[in-house]
Amino acid sequence: MAPRSRSIAAASWGPFVADRASSPYHELRRQYVDEYLGYHSRISGQLTSERTSLESKLIPVSAYIITACIEALARYPEMIERIQEAMPPEEIGRRARRPGCRVNTVHLWSIANLALVGRKVLAQVDPVRANDVSDLATIADFWERTARAFRGDDGTRQACDNGTVTPYRAAVIDELLAGVRPVDDEQRARIKRWNATLVSYLFLLYFDTRVGTGDTGPYPLPDGRVALVRDYYQMAESDFPWSGVAAGVPFSNLTAVFVLDGITIDRITDFGTSNTTPEDYLDHMVGFALFTTDGPSLQPLDIDATDAMVPAVRAAQSQHYRAIAAMDRDEKIRCGAYVYFSFLRPFAIEAGVADELDWTVPRDIDPGLYAMVSAMEGNNTGAQDDAPYYDPLPPTA
Repeated sequence: MAPRSRSIAAASWGPFVADRASSPYHELRRQYVDEYLGYHSRISGQLTSERTSLESKLIPVSAYIITACIEALARYPEMIERIQEAMPPEEIGRRARRPGCRVNTVHLWSIANLALVGRKVLAQVDPVRANDVSDLATIADFWERTARAFRGDDGTRQACDNGTVTPYRAAVIDELLAGVRPVDDEQRARIKRWNATLVSYLFLLYFDTRVGTGDTGPYPLPDGRVALVRDYYQMAESDFPWSGVAAGVPFSNLTAVFVLDGITIDRITDFGTSNTTPEDYLDHMVGFALFTTDGPSLQPLDIDATDAMVPAVRAAQSQHYRAIAAMDRDEKIRCGAYVYFSFLRPFAIEAGVADELDWTVPRDIDPGLYAMVSAMEGNNTGAQDDAPYYDPLPPTA
């Protein structure tokens, strides 16, 4: 295997590639993993404190998240090795710098963190497996190399580093902005209703998960205004086994541009959401553009397309709600776990190997552990204690 590049300790790894079992190489790799754990511990601890566990009466969210995270720790390293055999992580990150691609900030955060959340649980029952340095290094290296390329090699690794997510090149932004048209009060109200409908629909379609939308920005404009770009992903039939309910939804992927006046975008988070001052940013929308990325390039849509989508989206959401309500708990956990576990799938799609990999979940989790995890209930509270969100590696003997 060729030496890995662009990782935190990359410059120091070279001399030990020929003998990866050597003590110096092993120690460098441990240092790399510990830096990775400390970096994400700070960021993910903060993000978690800002959100609740999001348990709902309909879907056992905590149970399916932990199931997916344990599976990610067990299976992502091997899957990642296959992905990067087919395409270098840097190339995946560069290709992802386009509207409609789900190799985005939240999926990057997820492939870095799902296994680490699984590690928190597995460490209680199998600490040796939970602290496999080789597996953790494989995930960390893939994430970092992809993330740096996605962010344009600007020295940052994710949104928390500088509060922005601006992957699109100038030519892409120019094309998006060329489609913007002024909006009046009536159009603004229509767009707000349309956006709220899509966000609510995608939240349920992704089993009470917010990854169906993703923001990028801010993109400052010469006149002092600012643009926020929002992608809406996989709205129609997709790899989700339950997505047949969306057969009537006319578009799968959409990209919207909101031009805002009198708004400060304070930060874009690694969850792909925007924090603005004031909070009601769509009330300050003065321009709007809409595109679909279902084809090979951006295709502009008229504002009237927003009204045409709403009935189909609402019908799909109602049908999906009824379908979920009819599921037993295990079915719900399996569906939700698939959403989370398949956060790696967009990377495999870019590399052309998604159909070679097994996305079945749960698959490898110990039955006894699954029985315990599947009974979990969230309490809708954020992280409370001051301990590190992710523990460092235990000391070696």
